[in-house]
Amino acid sequence: MTSEPGRPGHMKYVLLDVDGTLIDAVSNQRQVWGAWAERYGLDADEVYQVALRTRPMETFAQVAMDHDPRECLATLHELEDEDVRSGVYAAFDGASELLHDLSPGSWALVTSNYEHRVRGRFLRTGLPVPDVIVDAAAVEKGKPSPLPYLRAAARLGAEPGDCLVIEDAPSGVRSGLRAGMTVWGVNAAAAVEGVHRHFGSLREAVPHILAFTSGPHGNAPT
Repeated sequence: MTSEPGRPGHMKYVLLDVDGTLIDAVSNQRQVWGAWAERYGLDADEVYQVALRTRPMETFAQVAMDHDPRECLATLHELEDEDVRSGVYAAFDGASELLHDLSPGSWALVTSNYEHRVRGRFLRTGLPVPDVIVDAAAVEKGKPSPLPYLRAAARLGAEPGDCLVIEDAPSGVRSGLRAGMTVWGVNAAAAVEGVHRHFGSLREAVPHILAFTSGPHGNAPT
């Protein structure tokens, strides 16, 4: 873990990943990829292990090279949308408290998913939706590129040095770090390389996140 950047006296902002950070979607992702693999007569476990490490188009290139990748992606999107409508979702402990306690205009969601699915999942779990959501369609390059987090900061009117990124995955951590932001890791047994602070759970991190936004180093309301 490295030392935290920061600009004392400035308002602080929180930029949050969604899947794996606020919402526990691991079982949903496994089920979606399992259904996708079944459509193509592939081994579900093998496909899922590849999907964990790669983006969808890269996954298709490895496990379904004889099929049209655009067709593969359309099938995946169909299954993901159906899962949003009918799947069982759970927010991580502390997510609701955190999002309800953050000041309006001081936080955003930064996701590799699509906004309509995020809104559907938040509706299902009772989580509030912020004014700013940067999704896969909002940037040309996703995580680990810094662009998603930089886009979120720009839409909030925030400087990167005044932003706290909350992430669970290495690609998201690298994205936040490359954007010049403070990055805290959650929901992992071990710290992701590069994070400034690590918490085993989101619940553990909640009071520290709220203190970051409203403490003496910022001017956000208490």
